[in-house]
Amino acid sequence: MFSFLALGISLPFTATYAEDGVTDNEIMIGGVMDLEGRSSGLGLGMKAGIEAALEGQTVAGRKVRFLAANDSYTPEKTVEATQKLIEQKVLAFAGNVGTPTSKAALPLLEQHKIPAVGFFTGAGLLRPGKGDILNFRASYVQETKAVISKALQHGIPASGVCAYVQNDAYGMAGVMGIRDALQDAKGEPATLKALDDILAMEGEEPARNNKGPVGVYARNTFIARDGYDSLKAWEKQQGTNCQLIVTVGTYESIARFVAYAHSKAEPWIFSAVSFTGADSFLKALSKFDVSDRVVMTQVVPLPDSDLPIVQEARQALGKEYGYVSQEGYIVGKLLLHGLRKLETDSKPLTRSNFLAAIKGQSFDLGGLNMDFSNDNQGSDLVVMTVLSQDKWLTMPDSAWRNWVKPSETKTN
Repeated sequence: MFSFLALGISLPFTATYAEDGVTDNEIMIGGVMDLEGRSSGLGLGMKAGIEAALEGQTVAGRKVRFLAANDSYTPEKTVEATQKLIEQKVLAFAGNVGTPTSKAALPLLEQHKIPAVGFFTGAGLLRPGKGDILNFRASYVQETKAVISKALQHGIPASGVCAYVQNDAYGMAGVMGIRDALQDAKGEPATLKALDDILAMEGEEPARNNKGPVGVYARNTFIARDGYDSLKAWEKQQGTNCQLIVTVGTYESIARFVAYAHSKAEPWIFSAVSFTGADSFLKALSKFDVSDRVVMTQVVPLPDSDLPIVQEARQALGKEYGYVSQEGYIVGKLLLHGLRKLETDSKPLTRSNFLAAIKGQSFDLGGLNMDFSNDNQGSDLVVMTVLSQDKWLTMPDSAWRNWVKPSETKTN
């Protein structure tokens, strides 16, 4: 009897596919991100990283192609861009940038049963989230908790933790992390209630300033004064002093707020989550001559790591290497891992098979541990860095001790 197997041919990988995004020649992956707007440093970094990981790579003889669409970090444009990529019949979406934009895209992806892989957001709406979602990175709750826990350990009271955030789903994801951390620390009831009230506010960009230990700004804007005034009003109302300002926003908006607070001679310590964009944030801070008292959590290995995946990314990206492009590179490698697992197992390249190749699994990705055995998030890595000599360095405990003076830790 004639045998295809005798010729070394695997039928599932040579047949013409009916599955969207897979042809005889290529596998198409889509992604929606800010490539032209005020946060384009984030989108361009993710795009560069994913493309570098996929460059020249094939799976079962098919080129893996990444189609990136711009949304200028605007949810309405996200919906349009997502629909266009769906019409182009991509197999999956990868590397989408932003929480409010992801929130706009996910219902469409769920409706069409299209996987969402490695979106650049730590928001809870993707954990576990509806639909077929695979996250690479740690959550914003994990990031904010890491900073607040360290601050409390080194003498900053719960009443000294305040926030400056983007007034949308992204910013509120950070506020949720702050609330959880303060709840664990048995924070003051008045503070917790104020945070709950802020989180409960509905609508698009409700008036969240002057409601508690939180200042907010509107997405894609740079005006810092209103959020700053909100924090000062809270200090006056409660007879307390903000000491750590947990920020959750984009690089230019947060840098301008830090600069504004510096112009007011505020002795605050500032922290930022990874989405702020470490490299773009560094440039913005330098522009405003800010060089101290800034902490940033990272969810990828640091550039000096000896992990193979970091070394590969540095070589592949060259001058485009950075924290965001490193994350994009990891997301690209995660895609390839799932696709190649199907090739190894001689299974058809379908969305359901791709998801099954990763969900419930633990594996090594260039020295970086990925564990999807208990949830839909592969990594829990959170690294705390500090701004020092125009770069992000691993943060030592001594930095907290130098910043938090005994007189500042007295109960207000």
